[in-house]
Amino acid sequence: MAAISAAQVKELRERTGLGMMECKKALVEAEGDVETAISNLRKNSGLKAAKKAGRTAAEGVVRLKVTDDASVGMMVEVNSETDFVARDEGFLAFADRVLDAAFQNGETDIEKLVVDDLEKEREELVQKIGENITARRAVRLEGDVVGGYVHSTNGMGALVALKGGSGELARDLAMHVTAVNPRVGTPEDMPEEEVEKEREVIRSQPDMEGKKPEIVEKMMTGRIQKFLKENSLVEQGFVKNPDQAVKDLLKEHGAELVSFVRYEVGEGIQKEETDFASEVAAQLKG
Repeated sequence: MAAISAAQVKELRERTGLGMMECKKALVEAEGDVETAISNLRKNSGLKAAKKAGRTAAEGVVRLKVTDDASVGMMVEVNSETDFVARDEGFLAFADRVLDAAFQNGETDIEKLVVDDLEKEREELVQKIGENITARRAVRLEGDVVGGYVHSTNGMGALVALKGGSGELARDLAMHVTAVNPRVGTPEDMPEEEVEKEREVIRSQPDMEGKKPEIVEKMMTGRIQKFLKENSLVEQGFVKNPDQAVKDLLKEHGAELVSFVRYEVGEGIQKEETDFASEVAAQLKG
């Protein structure tokens, strides 16, 4: 068996970012050949990534980019298992490369986006970090003007497309969408099934009992109008100036809302509840 020097281990660690023991083991298996060790590690990274693929990844980041002429915006969500890894430089760099690939290709299908070199990079990152890492989704918006905003935590963001207006206005509205989380753009956009669900909630409230049908109907109408106003972007008070409705802000700038999309990391993913001891044990097992 070839003797493994500290210099070889150091070189392999610098080139792969892996731990000392894993690098030493790889060098022993490769009989001291650094290039062979790297090749073997890359092959193994695919196997490790496959093993971890079933683990829930509900933390991560939202990344977005808008063209210089503010006509197109792209947003992606990339997930990790823990918020600690979501702050890792290597993870953030991978998320940015996913965004760049989506931005350059206009691709929103993740299965078509994370392929070839990008998939290899993902597998190697899984091997290095020890967590399941996935690119979850991507969206592309077009308009006369598109603006985007990502919260400082990288945990949520939004794109807004306008007809008319300015990039600054679109960005301000993206900030509003990120912060306030409207369900729809206008009251008319609210699905009827959502309105009916709200009606059922209102009917079940104690103050509706024993009242005449016409009184109930009047109260119902008022509360549904309030529900639609609170959940429709154009009807909400602008986050920077709550006394001004978004629809009035748009009118002031000669703009119309075309569409918006909001991402929040992990929304819709059922997170596994794991106690600390179990988590440590799982990490030790790899």
